[in-house]
Amino acid sequence: MFPILKREINSFFSTAVGYLVIALFLVINGLFLWVFEGDFNILDNGFADLSSFFMIAPWVFLFLIPAITMRAFSDEIKMGTFELLVTKPISLKNIVLGKYFGAVLLVCLAIVPTLLYIITISQLGSTSGNWDVGSTLGSYIGLLFLIFAYSAIGIFASTLSKNQIVAFIIAVFLCFLFYYGFEKLDSFFQSFGIGSLGMQAHFNSVARGVLDTRDIIYFVSVSVIFIAFTIFNLKRKE
Repeated sequence: MFPILKREINSFFSTAVGYLVIALFLVINGLFLWVFEGDFNILDNGFADLSSFFMIAPWVFLFLIPAITMRAFSDEIKMGTFELLVTKPISLKNIVLGKYFGAVLLVCLAIVPTLLYIITISQLGSTSGNWDVGSTLGSYIGLLFLIFAYSAIGIFASTLSKNQIVAFIIAVFLCFLFYYGFEKLDSFFQSFGIGSLGMQAHFNSVARGVLDTRDIIYFVSVSVIFIAFTIFNLKRKE
């Protein structure tokens, strides 16, 4: 797994992809939080907290993570290097996990600079250093869970087509469905209770600073299921 993970990280940063992903994430969030006027602007809100950031980030990830993962296997299948890859002395499961954790690590690197936002809001408060520790840490943990789930969905989508754009669109659709779609559909089909299948409710629950085992099991289950789907789909292509 680790040779594949290292290969993925090197491929991200040997080109502009890795730097572009991190820069795009920081620029988009920075513009909404500090530059554009509106409900998300921290300076306009009058409250020194990061709730606006944690509202925007899941939607940015909804497009950014599929853009990272769309080439994971679609390129390998299109270029014919997948057959060569599976002949290496490494199991298919480890190949998938290597690519998966490579994508996860890249996105995690993108959120590291946002820790500077905590220093900023702690200085902006009426009392310096006064910020909601529990809620902020919970929200960051929630973002990590989203990264795990989105990346698993994106890796799976990359096995469904040789075309990167098609893989990207499928991943965005699936991420949107799981994050917001089920909750919206629940308002139309209330008797089915499908709202609990949506990520948004579980993310908001974790963001309140309380780690419920149900939320942890949900995100782990989504990640494991889509990784299993990825392995199953690739075995059919061997």
